Amino acid sequence: MKQDNRKQNPKNQYRINEQIRVREVRVVSDDGSSVMPTKQALDIARQRGEDLVEISPNAQPPVCRIIDYSKFLYQQKKKAKEMKQKQVKVEVKEIRFGPQTDEHDYNFKLKHAKEFLEEGNKVRAYVFFRGRSILFKEQGEVLLLRFANDLEDYGKVEQMPRLEGKKMFLFLAPKKAGQAKKSQQRQDRERREAEANANPNANDNLNEEPISDGLAASAKGIDALAQLKANLPEEE
Repeated sequence: MKQDNRKQNPKNQYRINEQIRVREVRVVSDDGSSVMPTKQALDIARQRGEDLVEISPNAQPPVCRIIDYSKFLYQQKKKAKEMKQKQVKVEVKEIRFGPQTDEHDYNFKLKHAKEFLEEGNKVRAYVFFRGRSILFKEQGEVLLLRFANDLEDYGKVEQMPRLEGKKMFLFLAPKKAGQAKKSQQRQDRERREAEANANPNANDNLNEEPISDGLAASAKGIDALAQLKANLPEEE
């Protein structure tokens, strides 16, 4: 049997072998458990060339396992690592806009926001108003509402656009895996395209692009996104 060595257990998490000084213990194994004198459990461990490891000291009597102590520590470390991997670490990613962000920059940031949400992270998008640009705060709000609409398949709104100092914030949380569904605008667009493919004479109907694909500053976009705002859940 292996000799006791305190260096094997630097954190002193478990008592082993002669460190276990109670009169009797409950020894558990894959076949069940049984209560026996501690001396008997130690003798069994010696015969097997293994260690008596106390795994639950507060139980009455304390619960022990007969196992190779090094193997036991390895199993505990492996189990802790697996549990850590299962824990989802949610980060908050920031996306910054100006009140007059151009279409190319908007699409670039939209792409990154989709990736962040797909990875399970939250997104905090905001419009920064520098100097007199605060006069365009309504345009900034429309931009954020459009952003929320374009990300409807990937995230849900946690906080509607709200002005705080020189910044207007929008918070989005990722949708749970398997729950993402197409937005109504995307469904309507795909339906129109399918109808147009079935009826070539209907191609003229495609000339009118959905609002979410147009510029946020257009009058038509403002009206449609204002309606979107009314349909989104109110802040608590």
